[in-house]
Amino acid sequence: QVQLVESGGGSVQAGGSLRLSCAASGLTFSRYTMGWFRQAPGKEREFVCRISWTGGTTLYADSVKGRFAISRDNAKNTVYLQMNSLKPEDTGVYYCAATSTVGGMVRSRGQYDYWGQGTQVTVSS
Repeated sequence: QVQLVESGGGSVQAGGSLRLSCAASGLTFSRYTMGWFRQAPGKEREFVCRISWTGGTTLYADSVKGRFAISRDNAKNTVYLQMNSLKPEDTGVYYCAATSTVGGMVRSRGQYDYWGQGTQVTVSS
C-alpha cells in the first residue's frame, strides 16, 4: 500500500520560511518523479514543482520560481520543499504526489498516481 505523508506545514508571517517534507512508503521511491501541488480555498489544485527520479532535473511554477526549492533524498524515501520569502498568496493545502511517468513536463494532476493527505500552510501579511 502506497503512502505519502506530508509534514512541516504551519503558520508564518510574510517573508518567512517553511520546509515541508513528504515521506513515502510502499513504492520504489527512486523510480518515481515527485511533485508538490497546492490548493487555496475556493481554487483548483495547482502545480508547484516537481523533481525527477535522480533529482537531476526540477521544474517550478512561475509563481514560486526563485523562492521555493524542491529536493529529495532517495535513501530516506523523502522529498522536501523549502519555501522562502513566503507571500500570503502561497497560503493553501500543500500536497505531495508521485508519478511513474517518465519524461515531459509532468505538471498535470492527472499524470500523478499517488497523493498525500496534505499539510496546511498559512501565510499572514
